[in-house]
Amino acid sequence: MSNRRVTQQDIARMTGVSQTTVSMVLNEREDAARIAPETRERVLAAIRKTGYVADPIARRLAEQRNRFLGVFTYEPVFPAGQGDFYHPFLVGIEECAERMRCDLLLFTSAPVVDGRRRIFHQDNRLRLADGCILLGRWLDPDELARLIAEGQPFVSVGRRDDAGGPVPYVGADYPSATAGQVRRAVELGHRRIAYVGEGAGAESHADRLRGFTSAVSEAGITGVHVRFTDAAEVMDELLARDVTAIFVEEFADGAILASEAKQRALNVPDYLSFVALGDPTRQASTHLDFAGFRIPRREMGWQAVEVLASIIDGSGGETQRLLPCEPVAGATLAVARA
Repeated sequence: MSNRRVTQQDIARMTGVSQTTVSMVLNEREDAARIAPETRERVLAAIRKTGYVADPIARRLAEQRNRFLGVFTYEPVFPAGQGDFYHPFLVGIEECAERMRCDLLLFTSAPVVDGRRRIFHQDNRLRLADGCILLGRWLDPDELARLIAEGQPFVSVGRRDDAGGPVPYVGADYPSATAGQVRRAVELGHRRIAYVGEGAGAESHADRLRGFTSAVSEAGITGVHVRFTDAAEVMDELLARDVTAIFVEEFADGAILASEAKQRALNVPDYLSFVALGDPTRQASTHLDFAGFRIPRREMGWQAVEVLASIIDGSGGETQRLLPCEPVAGATLAVARA
């Protein structure tokens, strides 16, 4: 046997049991409890002695799973460099999949419709994988509803609204993180603050604005919502409203507004404070150390794989998780000007 691969049949012959019994011991199936302890130990001893390694294809067929986990992206997310916003998500996904001894399958053939990739199309290959991780700032609610209706195992990286049923996800707790930053500003004496960003569309935007609005109401201060368009126009509006702290939905928009403030000889943070509600999603040129919070991107990717695995194997558990963000003290939030 040393000149060829040891098989389950070899182990069965060595131990005087059936191949089915060997398979049950190897795969730790539920019905393996019927096997006598001494028989199970005899099989395990033979496995150790021969150095038997289960054939991966046979084992996957026995489990009726490929152990392929798909990764589908609604927008280009694979990084050109380490500083890319999506890189930590992908690292977490890869590390957890590797630990679970699963392979990753990247779906790249999806057609682009109206500027976005689509899961369902004529040559849909999603079922090649046991389940799929969905990545992207915005996910199509209709496609999520269809995935749920068809019983396709999937998990979204990022919180998603219900789509014909609860959507499995691992997201960041943006409402709590944003509210915490508002409370910090209030403690520093800020009474007129602004939220700059969409605050709608993607759930991550809506969640931030919800946290901002809730904390503003709780503190009894004035909060305004301004959508980012032209930096000069936005700054004009904020100064007209006598705002002392600016909360930016997008880090890069904060860098642009801070630069606009500098051009007007307005000191940051003494005259205007800034809070960035997350990590940069696009290139941002600034020397400022922004106050705000960091998104647990690597952990979100890791836990998304954990949740997907629990859905696939039916082990149960929580399928919607919100992870806390890490506060960043930074140097752009100071005591409010008099």
